Amino acid sequence: QVQLVESGGGLVQAGGSLRLSCAASGNIFSIGAMGWYRQAPGKERELVASITSGDSTNYADSVKGRFTISRDNAKKMVYLQMNSLKPEDTAVYYCNAYLQFNYYSTDWADYWGQGTQVTVSS
Repeated sequence: QVQLVESGGGLVQAGGSLRLSCAASGNIFSIGAMGWYRQAPGKERELVASITSGDSTNYADSVKGRFTISRDNAKKMVYLQMNSLKPEDTAVYYCNAYLQFNYYSTDWADYWGQGTQVTVSS
């Protein structure tokens, strides 16, 4: 079984920083793109940042210049460094990974973590 487990969420004041971590474990043969999504109350889940296996990154316009995504392939982890946090960043943050879960090259699928709450107070 494959699991993604996030950590690092919490309560922070506006202007502060948090670092989210996501660890992938289980029957994993290879990991492709990884990313962070968030969902605020009453809103749809949205992409925050993504990173390919070749370390190409993509960010939502709302977080460019404030958030940085990175990954450690050896540890099967992805990180999100969040600086200059704003109240509108408040949401549940989800880790996502597209990975190969079996020996056969066609056995790739999207996996999600359970989410971690980030709350930014004004």
